[in-house]
This record gives sequence, C-alpha cells and structure tokens, in this order.
Amino acid sequence: MTDHIVVEQPAAYPGVQLIRFNRPEKKNAITRAMYRVMTDALNAANANPEIRATAFLGTEGSFSAGNDMGDFLAAAMGGGLGPELLDFLYALVNAEKPIVSGVDGLAIGIGTTIHLHCDLTIASHRSQFRTPFVDLALVPEAASSLVAPRLMGHQRAFALLAAGEAFSAEEAKEAGLVWKVVEAAEVDSLTLATAARLAAKPPEALRIARDLIRGERGEMIARIDEEARHFAARLKSAEARAAFEAFMRR
Repeated sequence: MTDHIVVEQPAAYPGVQLIRFNRPEKKNAITRAMYRVMTDALNAANANPEIRATAFLGTEGSFSAGNDMGDFLAAAMGGGLGPELLDFLYALVNAEKPIVSGVDGLAIGIGTTIHLHCDLTIASHRSQFRTPFVDLALVPEAASSLVAPRLMGHQRAFALLAAGEAFSAEEAKEAGLVWKVVEAAEVDSLTLATAARLAAKPPEALRIARDLIRGERGEMIARIDEEARHFAARLKSAEARAAFEAFMRR
C-alpha cells in the first residue's frame, strides 16, 4: 500500500470509488507501487456491486506527470520496469464499471493516455495534455497508437503521440479526448457528481451500453502487448538511456 494513491468511497457520492493521485511534490509521477494500488482498486470495483463507477482525480495543478523517471532510469540501466504498468493497463481496459476522470493542470505521458480509456473526462481551462514518448526515445503505450487515431484522426494523433505536441484543454476537447472544460475549482466536484449520476443508473443496462460503445477489448489488449514489446526494447536502448540521463540532470 502507498499513500501516494488515495482510494475511497466518498459518502457524498454513493456508488462511486475515487482513485486520487496524491504525490503533489512530484507532480503525481507514478511509481510501481502506485500502479499496484490502482490495479487492485479497479479489480476490486469489478467484484463489488456497491461500486458502480470509478473516478480518477489528481491534485491542484497536476493530474499526473506520467511515469516516475527514477523507475524509468532504473529500467534503462537494466533493472526492468516489472509487471505493474501492464497489469494496470489490463485492469483499465477490462474495467466493467464506468470511469470518469478529472484533470487540473499537467497530464503528461500516461497522465494523458489514461483518458483514452475513460468514458467521460472533465478538464480545467489550464490543463495541458502531452505525451513526450519519442522525445525520450520511447514509443506510445496504453493502446494509444490504436485508440487515438480512431478518436481524433491521424494528424492529431500523430501530433500528440509522435511529435509530442502539447494540447490545451480546448484542443483536447476538440480532439475528443475531453468531454467538458470548466474552471479549476469545479473539476473535483463535477467529476464526482458525474460519476455519481452514472452510478445511479440501472447498472446492467449501463454495462451493456458501455460495452457496445467501447467494442471488443481483445484488440486493445493485443495493441498494449505490441506496444509493450517495443517499449521494453526501447528502454534498454542507448538513445533512451541518454534521454533519461539528460532529463534527470535538468
């Protein structure tokens, strides 16, 4: 267990499980331990009829800065990332209950691609979405190379995933990554209230509707595995090691 992830069922929002990033001093960069906690929470929600929706939130000014660079540098030096990231991605894709996310500020790397698997995302006007995979000599993850082009078209997906261009909240909304853009002070309450409205709907009808909209999950799992093979190889490359070391010196 880690206190860098808070998992709770807020009494004011019946049927909602909240998963909150809680490492503000590191802009909510995600460690292996944090992935384990989130995976357990998503899997537990599947088995708990009292949980009917999950909400992801960050802290003021940061949803998540992406993967912890210390973990990445250790992997580049030969330690290996371990199974935690893949386990989380599988749990995210296989989540049986609706997922709502709320973003205020930075959403970097997987802090962006996680929203491709959310059913509704609310962002503050000051939010920024960016995936600097290629800049770190890496490749896209979380089946983003499959889902993003379908969602936003080739050019926007290429700008986000390959060119590493930053998207404002308004640009992310136009691209289909975000549902609503609101003031920063509204993000948490609107995210939780939206999740609670979903939790109050007939659960079986909602599950079927969501499955029809999302489609078969096997293709996404296969793309996650394909991306992961490239990702693991790139982590051990000389250019990735140089990119990580340069990042850590900044």
